[in-house]
Amino acid sequence: MTKLILLRHGESVWNKKNVFTGWVDVPLSSNGIIEAIRAGEQFADINFDIVYTSVQVRAIETAMLALVQNKSGKTPVIIHGSGEMARYTIIHDDAIKEIIIPVYRDWRLNERYYGELQGKNKDDTAKTYGDEQVHQWRRSYDIPPPEGESLKDTTKRTIPFFKESILPQLRKGKNVLVSAHGNSLRSIIMYIENLTKEKVLELEIPTGVPLFYEYEDNQLIKIITNQC
Repeated sequence: MTKLILLRHGESVWNKKNVFTGWVDVPLSSNGIIEAIRAGEQFADINFDIVYTSVQVRAIETAMLALVQNKSGKTPVIIHGSGEMARYTIIHDDAIKEIIIPVYRDWRLNERYYGELQGKNKDDTAKTYGDEQVHQWRRSYDIPPPEGESLKDTTKRTIPFFKESILPQLRKGKNVLVSAHGNSLRSIIMYIENLTKEKVLELEIPTGVPLFYEYEDNQLIKIITNQC
């Protein structure tokens, strides 16, 4: 059975500090590193064929730490599509090429862009603008923060990417891991599970907790596990 695993990155340093992060590139916290490793242990038996992450370091770190736990014996390798890194990271051994897991990064999987809120403490922001206003910015479907993206805006990049890049791999029978962010994954799950804009706002995606799906007969079915 073809498998799709969606994984929100482990706790970041700014998650821990309760700061709006968005596109600011901050690393995992020490707890986030543990979460990533534990996530990898939960799907260590899955032989992944391809991995997609955002271009943000916390999602990349999470994917690589999780995949190191994999029992397939394959090595996760970031694939550079262009520029000098593409030229100088060519693998010249065919046998080794067969035992890598290609990891592709794409900005369309980035977290929702929080605009002028980025780098601000969430509690302090609520004191400045009021709890209700901040709640609307964080949890409404189509109200963006100042100069930022709404969840609706985020879907306009994540869902086309899912359709164009991820679904074709599943149709080929490839097992796929996606390491991304709370809102980019929320928008993808909205598409997969056909959620209304009201229902998607109720969806909580914890850091470092993998979500399991199986692909069969052109459908993705969520698998409930007792792993934690």
